[in-house]
Amino acid sequence: MKRRWLLFLLPVAFLGLALFFFERLSQDPADRDSALMARDFPAFEATTLADENQRVDQSLLKGQLTLVNVWGEWCAACRQEMPQLLDLADRGIRLVGVNYRDTRENGLAFLNEFGDPFAANIFDPEGDLGFELGVIGAPETFVVDAQGIIRYHHKGYVSPEDVRNRLLPEVEKWR
Repeated sequence: MKRRWLLFLLPVAFLGLALFFFERLSQDPADRDSALMARDFPAFEATTLADENQRVDQSLLKGQLTLVNVWGEWCAACRQEMPQLLDLADRGIRLVGVNYRDTRENGLAFLNEFGDPFAANIFDPEGDLGFELGVIGAPETFVVDAQGIIRYHHKGYVSPEDVRNRLLPEVEKWR
């Protein structure tokens, strides 16, 4: 009698596990919320992209709402989103860049070519800050409130529609 139940339960359990794993594997990892949501921006100390002698830390992100954009000269999507970032800066929204896994020379040349919407740029050549932020790849953008708490995380290219439908509403919500 026990064998019949076992013969019945084994395929049902296998099918249940298969459906669970299939559902999980079919999800886009970019759709998951950041583990840092509603937490303090990670502590860091780094130099700025423009000046290797100027040091900054997480206090840079306190006092007013800030969009933190992780970018690199090597990143094609970062080039595409630059007009949207320049537009956000023109609207009076403060942006801080994280120049991620790049060289100082390449980062500065990128900003010279495409414009610089950033109030400051954190130089992260080894990707240490990016690692602490859980960055999968550039570009990624974080809305950080005036207390230095991460309120929203946008993975990937910021399109004009993303500005209108996602970033601006989040900025208004946390301003």
